[in-house]
Amino acid sequence: MALTTDLDRALTALDTARLRTLALTDCVDEGELTAQHSPLMSPLVWDLAHIGNQEDIWLVRAAAGRPGVRPDLDGIYDAFQHTRSSRTELPLLRPDQARRYIAQVRDQALHLLGDVPAESEDPLLADRFVLGMIAQHEQQHDETMLATHQLRRGAVALTAAEPPPAAADALRLPREALIPGGPFTMGTSTDPWALDNERPAHQVDVPAFYLDTAPVVNADYEAFIADGGYEDPRWWTETGWAHRCHAGLEAPLFWTRDVSGGWLRRRFGAVEPVPPNEPVVHVSWYEADAYARWAGRRLPTEAEWEKAARHDPSAGRSRRYPWGDADPGPEHANLGQRHLRPAPAGAYPEGRSAHGVGQLIGDVWEWTSSDFQPYPGFVAFPYKEYSEVFFGTDYKVLRGGAFGVDPVACRGTFRNWDFPIRRQIFSGFRTARDAHPGEAV
Repeated sequence: MALTTDLDRALTALDTARLRTLALTDCVDEGELTAQHSPLMSPLVWDLAHIGNQEDIWLVRAAAGRPGVRPDLDGIYDAFQHTRSSRTELPLLRPDQARRYIAQVRDQALHLLGDVPAESEDPLLADRFVLGMIAQHEQQHDETMLATHQLRRGAVALTAAEPPPAAADALRLPREALIPGGPFTMGTSTDPWALDNERPAHQVDVPAFYLDTAPVVNADYEAFIADGGYEDPRWWTETGWAHRCHAGLEAPLFWTRDVSGGWLRRRFGAVEPVPPNEPVVHVSWYEADAYARWAGRRLPTEAEWEKAARHDPSAGRSRRYPWGDADPGPEHANLGQRHLRPAPAGAYPEGRSAHGVGQLIGDVWEWTSSDFQPYPGFVAFPYKEYSEVFFGTDYKVLRGGAFGVDPVACRGTFRNWDFPIRRQIFSGFRTARDAHPGEAV
């Protein structure tokens, strides 16, 4: 599909997000919606109304210049005023009220959308950026709600088809690919719905390196555990070791031993054997970094990850996605909650990069070694709380998206970030190593 910025594309993105929001909240009862399933997460009903509040602020008020549906709710649903663990103490809308609220906001927004010009000198309105921003925001909260579903205890509420198997050539793929050294264009200045931290495009010179052709899989991670990886401080940073000891980490989140000594995992309410050839998920940055050290490798930098994903050496340019500029389809990547698990390593051959690296988009978010920092020439837009307040050394960058990420909120330039202790997110990783003299091309 060609990249367009027309109103139909925006309406489709908004409608797709809303259908997913309702599916994630209609599948459980009122008690489950209002409960706090983890102090790390908001009650599902908070996310539901927060989605409507952001749409009220940005589509009805900022874009259309109207008074808004419920300005009195702004303080309650401001993510910066209240921690997730304290949100059950707020006078939240009940589930039925929240559903009516988001429907009222959407009805008013749809009534006004035709008045929002695509050709505008206002950067909020140009190329219908504000509509794309809101669609991405809702999908990001849908992913957050999906993570809450994974944390909740109770009956299975979500189902999905199994992902495709590994490609026929998966066993013949090399374990790593050489990414040649040299400059490439990182970030974007032209993608109309790219967010502020993805901008501007700039040249980065990356020395040659090797990168895993697939994310690290469960069987390999089990070998790290079996070799005493969680008991050996040699593989951990000082801070990471302190956290491992304090938190009692012994395996990825949701893993437990079965009676025979093997590994089981809990996945959206069901308990199952850990599949050996599936990318490991629910590991923290500290765990990913320790594994990489144990394996004699390292985590890739953010620039290395993006070069491997986007650089097209034959054309001398950066692609929008590993496979090219076309929007993701089901043949390219595991996105959009079509499946509720990562696909096996070696799946999606049509989604491989120009360097032969697979599954860079979808399946699992991939930890990088980089701190979340602004690009040269960064300008906060449309508000500094989206990115600017998070810049620094507290957060590590994740790339690529996961099976719970919608395509509208995922591209080769998209940047995610989180604390290095986080494991409830759908996070995995792949490893890299420097290219020695004579190996580079």
